[in-house]
Amino acid sequence: MKFGPTGIWFGELQIITYYGMILMFGAVAAAFLAEREARRRKLNSEFVWDALIYVLIAGVIGARLWHIFTPTPSNVAAGLTTAYYLTHPLDMLNFRMGGLGIPGAVIGGALTLYWYTRRKKVSFGLWGDIAIPGVALGQAIGRWGNFINQELYGSPTDLPWGIYIEREQGYFHPLFAYESIFNFLNMLFLLWLGRRFPSRLKDGDLVLVYAVTYPIARFLLDFLRPDNAQWLGMNANQAFLLAVAIASAVFLFWRHRPGVQSPAAK
Repeated sequence: MKFGPTGIWFGELQIITYYGMILMFGAVAAAFLAEREARRRKLNSEFVWDALIYVLIAGVIGARLWHIFTPTPSNVAAGLTTAYYLTHPLDMLNFRMGGLGIPGAVIGGALTLYWYTRRKKVSFGLWGDIAIPGVALGQAIGRWGNFINQELYGSPTDLPWGIYIEREQGYFHPLFAYESIFNFLNMLFLLWLGRRFPSRLKDGDLVLVYAVTYPIARFLLDFLRPDNAQWLGMNANQAFLLAVAIASAVFLFWRHRPGVQSPAAK
């Protein structure tokens, strides 16, 4: 057994990747935060751990499918197109080939949580609000897996915090770190919002706030990606995230439009 730059090897077989370990640590940290939030609201915290396995599996599947059906220009140049995966279905299961897409992970996890809350006859909005700060925390931690793999870097830079990418032989914006910092701050903001305005928030409001803040941040950060432009100066992720942010903001405003009572006033 030996420790390599990206994982732990047993002979010629890599049995554990640091990327996977970091993602798992992020998921567990997210669950612990959600458990704490459930206890703070005097709810059954075991619900978090019961739902976790379903949400994790769906999140991984969603993340992989997002990568497969929205390939970046660099993946297309490497031959990893949607058509390639459809004609080589076993490679869909090879997570070392290509990668994962965060939007797909969030969508897959959210749909599964909706199914699970319906099955248990509890409020999806309520448990979504409990989970969403943890989602931001999990993303903040998980992004450091990109550092291990030397991926998700931005455009070339001579700034002092630029990271050296060996295969490119140059320094680039640490895009993963920018997103990690934002996600950590977003977690703090969501926790503060839930505590500061409990009487004014409706179930699901924190989910909607996240669906505005994260897509906007990701939309802006993606302009630093070297393989950004595909359509009107944006990539497919940006177009989707911009639509999600606008729709969520409109829905959030509609829920709190003048004349609509807050939960505490009813």
